[in-house]
Amino acid sequence: MSKTFATESQLDRVVNEPDVLVQKLKDDGTFPNSKLPLLIYRQAVSLPEHDQAALFEQLFADNGWVGMWRNGIYSYHHYHSTAHEVLAVYGGSARVQFGGERGVVHELQTGDVVIIPAGVAHKNLGSSGDLGVVGAYPEGQDWDMNYGRPGERPRADGNIERVPPPKMDPIYGEGGPLLEKWSRH
Repeated sequence: MSKTFATESQLDRVVNEPDVLVQKLKDDGTFPNSKLPLLIYRQAVSLPEHDQAALFEQLFADNGWVGMWRNGIYSYHHYHSTAHEVLAVYGGSARVQFGGERGVVHELQTGDVVIIPAGVAHKNLGSSGDLGVVGAYPEGQDWDMNYGRPGERPRADGNIERVPPPKMDPIYGEGGPLLEKWSRH
């Protein structure tokens, strides 16, 4: 049985002050990437001893991010043209490349959260055996899969342009860094 962090004050005690890395990733000719920056929240939460994934799931649900899943991160470049995505690491670590073959590589640790704008390629380059990730999408957005293959664009480019911004930050809600950082673009 998973633990529910039912009250706002309980969630406030586990959510840390934002430590945000902002990364712009331009179209590389294969992957469209995005005019919106990739956001990495380092140590966004202090995870409880048990049911770490459940904490992220509750935060996501409370902030309007749905379609949740638990797994890892695919070991091939892919992107979504119809939805933004959030990934929260609840166990282990992974080296993840964002932006395609010439993109950037970031080490993600337990407690980190990544908000990936529609169009940004991502790939797991290697992870610990205990990697656990919870993913979700903003309410009303259904994800698709794209791999940088010939013929995906311009359909994918058009889709990306039509994806609306999320209503709330998946961790920090209405006053979160996502809304501020993405409103500039």
